[in-house]
Amino acid sequence: MTGRLANEIVLVTGAARGIGRAVAVKAAEEGAAVGLIDVLADQLTATTAEIAGTGAKAAAAVGDITDEVSVRRAVGQLTDELGGAFTVLVNNAGKNAYADATKMSVAEWDSVFDVDLKGAWLMARQVLPPMIEGRHGAIVNIASIHSQLTTAGMFPYAAAKSGLVGMTRSLALDVAPHNVRVNAVSPGYIATDLLEEFFDTIPGERENALGVHPLGRIGTPENVAEVVCFLASEAAAFVTGANWAVDGGLGVRYA
Repeated sequence: MTGRLANEIVLVTGAARGIGRAVAVKAAEEGAAVGLIDVLADQLTATTAEIAGTGAKAAAAVGDITDEVSVRRAVGQLTDELGGAFTVLVNNAGKNAYADATKMSVAEWDSVFDVDLKGAWLMARQVLPPMIEGRHGAIVNIASIHSQLTTAGMFPYAAAKSGLVGMTRSLALDVAPHNVRVNAVSPGYIATDLLEEFFDTIPGERENALGVHPLGRIGTPENVAEVVCFLASEAAAFVTGANWAVDGGLGVRYA
């Protein structure tokens, strides 16, 4: 297969559904061998089978990105099954948060940051050594429009996603001398299960969202996947430390 990601080995977290699934499918279409990690075993199996059915090389591991032992085991398993170290990591796994800052427990706080921030670091820590040794690699972190702009009722999601963008910039500087690039993508309203959860939590938000989008529509996971695969490819060889908005223009609107 030929494409932007020919000869790359791509690892996607949260790959069973939504944006992660779309990224994994698109990476395979672009010629990559794809490893998928998720905690949703049945959906993960279905997505992997779909990709493999196209003739692409794909392997899956059920794993918890917040646990370093699970991360080590999953990455090792997938490296063996795909026949080489990963050259691209897409940190997509995440969770929403709707907490009261005065009532949220420490355990609830930790659960948000473990998935939305710590997990991305654990994954990067695991895959970076061979990227650095081979002087070739790219990491794309899926952040959020909430890293720049947010709304009431989603504490502390914005804090976690802002942290992910900060980690992206810091890591990009540290690994740039080794020809490894690190970028972030900040989706806006994208038609995923997490967005449906958000709409169900905040009354009237679906109608409000459609009314304020300059393009007049909600984005698709495939819209995000196109940008992610570009940033992961050599077409973006001079892009690092960036945070790309995929939000239909929402982030540039004054009110």
